[in-house]
Amino acid sequence: MPEIIFADPALPTSGALVLPIGEEETPSGIWQQADEATAGAIGRALAVAEFTGKKGQSTTILAPGAGLSRVVAVGLGKAAERSRLSVEEAGGAACSLLAREPAAAIAADRLEPALAAAIAHGAMLRSYRFDRYRTQEKPEETPRLAQLTVLASDIVATRTAYAPMRALSEGAFLTRDLVSEPANVLTPAEFAERCRALARFGLTIEVFGPEEMRTLGFGALLGVAQGSVNEPRMVVLQWRGAPSPRSDEKPLAFIGKGVTFDTGGISIKPAAGMEDMKWDMAGAGTVTGLMSTLAARQAPVNAVGLLGLVENMPSGSAQRPGDVVKTASGQTVEVLNTDAEGRLVLADVLWYCQNRFDPRFMIDLATLTGAIIVSLGHEQAGLFSNDDALAEKLLKAGEATGERVWRMPLGESYDKQLKSDIADMKNITGRPGSSITAAQFLQRFVNGKAWAHLDIAGVAWATKESSLVPKGATAFGVRLLDRLVAENYEN
Repeated sequence: MPEIIFADPALPTSGALVLPIGEEETPSGIWQQADEATAGAIGRALAVAEFTGKKGQSTTILAPGAGLSRVVAVGLGKAAERSRLSVEEAGGAACSLLAREPAAAIAADRLEPALAAAIAHGAMLRSYRFDRYRTQEKPEETPRLAQLTVLASDIVATRTAYAPMRALSEGAFLTRDLVSEPANVLTPAEFAERCRALARFGLTIEVFGPEEMRTLGFGALLGVAQGSVNEPRMVVLQWRGAPSPRSDEKPLAFIGKGVTFDTGGISIKPAAGMEDMKWDMAGAGTVTGLMSTLAARQAPVNAVGLLGLVENMPSGSAQRPGDVVKTASGQTVEVLNTDAEGRLVLADVLWYCQNRFDPRFMIDLATLTGAIIVSLGHEQAGLFSNDDALAEKLLKAGEATGERVWRMPLGESYDKQLKSDIADMKNITGRPGSSITAAQFLQRFVNGKAWAHLDIAGVAWATKESSLVPKGATAFGVRLLDRLVAENYEN
């Protein structure tokens, strides 16, 4: 990832130059200086490329003169329709075209400080790369961009605006790292140890092992974990940032499903594609990245993150279809399918969260069902909630960040489908509406608290790159929830 630095607006004499250009804009500032220094080569090239500054448009001009290796023009669209997200996306698009350049500068002199910071943030988000296990990569395949200079009219204001964005990108990178790790490395115990390292930001970290969870009555979570040699953990991360006189206010609570590998257990999955199940802990990864972000940027709120970490494996000690487990709430569950394990993990953690912390709301994130992919594809996460106000805030934050959610229904008719012949409920229903009945199952453990469930199964991993996300782990939810907190709970 490149180092981001800020400098006064002056035309660079070497390296690459990024020109953010909006529709109907005329050359001014560094753009005009660059065109004059290259004897009009940039203007002619933009005209030939029919570049008009439309949103999503980009073009690259190689060796235009004046010592520049290349100029990358990115469209900002119409000024009236410009947003932080659209500017971030322009920055990401530019970064994807600069991989072979050791250094580049962004001519952000015509942008206000918040947007100048946003274009750098977008470039940073797009620069992510997980290369921890590459040992024989060819030089031409390795990105070279090491420094990105933001040429801003107001350096101090731009740097100030960028500070929380930097914390946010680092939180997203933490999540992407966790989700990208192979399951032989990121066991529940290793995940918990990586969480301990976040104490450097001021987070309070608690790690619960099997014995502590057995004392708490976590029969559902422990049932999922019992087939694996890798013991489960529950991690609690607390951030107390609310200033006086709000220092004792109830926290915001975020809960993540953390199945570090999911074979399906005895109800084993098909072999094809099972390798993807290393990222069945993406919900826990998102909560970890979010809590890191809130602490790193010193968010003036109280928040708590809880992670249920297990590995779901088949063995002689594994949970069997037909087993009955007792949850921390005292309710019993008939486990008809051991591959519907995420809801069992969350059931105990949700109950513990509301019982111990009495939070203002609870939001859980989970790669919970394949059915949500059938419903929404890979474009949006499924949103289920018992609170209209919370749901509306999530919808707005999703639109603002591009991490969009779509509200799905809940209701008594779905809840009735969970009826078991021998226990309080069963953990699966039929295929119709199965992402809904999974959410309905979770609602039985929130005890009336304001709650939202985000089914991120379709958006946690990208099979193709986009403007802000390279192929691989997306960190979906970190920016969404950070925006939710910042815009609604920090005043």
